[in-house]
Amino acid sequence: QVQLVESGGGLVQPGGSLRLSCAASGIIFNDYTMGWYRQAPGKQRELVATISSISRTNYADSVKGRFTISRDNAKNTVYLQMNSLNPEDTAVYLCNAKGLIATMSSYWGQGTQVTVSS
Repeated sequence: QVQLVESGGGLVQPGGSLRLSCAASGIIFNDYTMGWYRQAPGKQRELVATISSISRTNYADSVKGRFTISRDNAKNTVYLQMNSLNPEDTAVYLCNAKGLIATMSSYWGQGTQVTVSS
């Protein structure tokens, strides 16, 4: 059974930082590109950042220079370091695992709430 379990969300003031974690089980972690997406109320889900099995990264323009995605293949965990947070970053953040081969499944975590507010 595949599980992606996010943690690290919470309430933070504008300008603050949070570090999200996503622990994966039930998959061969190195066979998956890992990603973080977010969905704010009334908005579509959007890509935040992805990291390939060889740690090649991709970021949404809105988070470049503020967020950093990383992975620890030994721990089957992907991280999202979020700095200089602003209210527009408020959303549910979801972890995604996308197989390297097109026929492989994609998996989602349940999400963790991030709220940026004073």
